[in-house]
Order: sequence, then structure tokens, then C-alpha cells
Amino acid sequence: MTFPSAVPSRRLTAYGWDTALDAEFAPYAEQGLVPGRVIRVDRGQCDVYTDEGVVRADTALVTPNDPLRVICTGDWAALDPGGDPPLVRTYLPRRTAFVRNTSSKRSEGQILAANVDFAIIAVSLALELDLGRIERFLALAWESGAQPLVVLTKADLVGDPGTLAHLVQDVETAAPGVQVLAVSANEGEGTEVLAAVVAGGTSVLLGQSGAGKSTLANALLGEDVMDVQAARDVDGKGRHTTTTRNLLALPGGGVLIDTPGLRGVGLWDAETGVGQVFAEIEELAEDCRFQDCAHGAEPGCAVLEALADGTLSERRLDSYRKLLRENERIIAKTDARVRAGRRREWRLKQAQGRAAMEAKRGRVR
Repeated sequence: MTFPSAVPSRRLTAYGWDTALDAEFAPYAEQGLVPGRVIRVDRGQCDVYTDEGVVRADTALVTPNDPLRVICTGDWAALDPGGDPPLVRTYLPRRTAFVRNTSSKRSEGQILAANVDFAIIAVSLALELDLGRIERFLALAWESGAQPLVVLTKADLVGDPGTLAHLVQDVETAAPGVQVLAVSANEGEGTEVLAAVVAGGTSVLLGQSGAGKSTLANALLGEDVMDVQAARDVDGKGRHTTTTRNLLALPGGGVLIDTPGLRGVGLWDAETGVGQVFAEIEELAEDCRFQDCAHGAEPGCAVLEALADGTLSERRLDSYRKLLRENERIIAKTDARVRAGRRREWRLKQAQGRAAMEAKRGRVR
């Protein structure tokens, strides 16, 4: 991944400021506003790192009804330093944004982090691998515009090297085009490789509670900054040691956004991301006889042929179908045109079903 040139004279350079941002901010600088990076958001206020250090700012002017436009960790803010406290007037357009669907019935998007270059998906090897959940995280990461990276934590708990290699291979199969690292933060294994990968960019650390995110963050930071709690012995699940999203500068370069454990990882308009996770299925679909092939029972379906000859696993196809259906439901709830289209499709299927029943009754008579 190529990053714009840094601006050496600014303290903000350590937090990702570069020449492109310098030019983009010029109109705001003419208004007397100063730039800063949001490192934490909490109840209508946020901590912002500026060239003068960290300031506490008010976000009342940037709290629209749209939950995807609220200020979030990773944003580049334009601050009015004259207020008491300083005011965030606006923020620069986001290069990338990691968004998930909330668990509410209203199906609202929630932005977790902005301007992220790498999405580090932490997965604990203390539990049985859930490849479907990993694929779900990957779909959101690809959709955000960030480069995903899967980190298998607590590798020291897997005693046999052959077993560890097999687990890594399983995840690589579920994550085409994504680097997979097995690390042990407690033993210091693999963390140097990870630090080298994320240096020079902004990374967000994602995963369930108990995945070892805080321990991994401390290993990358070189000190115990984040609180760590042991996972429960009953089910291996962790407690929420991180309760807010915090942006921290890494000693080897780059910055890290640590996030609370995510129980729900709902898709939010992530069709492109799903397609990227299941790139091999999308490529197979191009060879299907029919362009609108649903890969169900159609003749000449290249996807089903790959399933039959073992080239494609049934688990992968089921996961692909599940995520596509979920994404369609989310879009349908938020887009009237899609909803109308689905209603038409449903009514057509109903009519076809009735016609089939009538034909069946006619044959019976």
C-alpha cells in the first residue's frame, strides 16, 4: 500500500498527517482553524491530537441525525481553537470508513473507525475457529477500503506445530488475498512481523472479546497501555477491557485504533466486500450459462460444477449465500427501490407457485 508523502515539520506526522491532507486543509487554515486527529470520542466531546498536543473538544456542531456522519476515532478534525472548550467545526472527507450494522431492529449503520489503512482481525486460537465469522469481518474490512489482515492470537496454546500450520492454512483458504499471521503476544512470537506490516499507516484492531486484542495492542506499543483481563474458563470468552475506541501512536511507526470486543458483526451494504472475500466463487459465476444464475439448480452452473468436483467446498458456498442474503435484507430495509423490487419478485414467485399448484391439481383430476 502506497502512502502520500509526510510533512516532516508537523508533530501530526506521527499520527498520519501528509502532504495531501496539508493541501486539503488549506481552506480551513485560511479561516483560522487548526487540524487535529480524533483519538477518542466520548459523550459529545472528543480528544484531539494537534501540533500543540492533546485537546478536549466539543463535537456539538458535527452531530447530525445520520449516524454515519458523526465524528469518530480516526477522523481529521478542523478545530476552532477560540472556544472554551475548542469546537470541532467539521472533519475532512474520509478516505476509508469501517461501518457495521447495529444490532437494533432499525438496521442503522455504525461507524467504528475512519481513515484506516489496515483492518487487523484478531482471532483467538484458544477457541475453535469460526471461519464464517472471519469471512464476515473480512467482508466489512474490504468494503471499508482498508487492507485486511488476520492475526491468529494465542498461538502458544497450540502445542503441535503441524496443527498450527493446518489452522493457518484453513484461515488462508477462507481469506484469499489476505495475509494470515499466527502470533503469541505473551511469548513475543510474530509481533515483529505484524509491527513491520502496520508501520506507516493507520490500523484498526477488531475482534470478539477475549480475542487478545488488548494484549496484542500492548505488544505493538511496547508497554502495558491497555488493560488486560483473562478470558473466562467456562467458554473462553473475554470481558470488555476496552470500552472506547482509542487511537495510539506506535513506536515503530503508524497508529493503532483499539476497539471494544464486537459481539455482533452485521453487514452494512457490503456487496463489494462479500464479492472480494469469495472471489473464487465470483470468478466461477462468470462461466455460468445464465448471467442471472442463482447457483441453485440451473443447468450449466459453473459454481455447482465446482461444488460437485470438490474444487469448491460446500461450507464456502453456504457462507457466501448467507452473507449475500443478509446484505440484501439490510439494503432492502434502507432503500425503497430495492424493497419495491423484492416485493415484485416475491409477488411473481407467489403467482408462479399458484400456477404450479393449479397445474398440479389439473393433472390429479
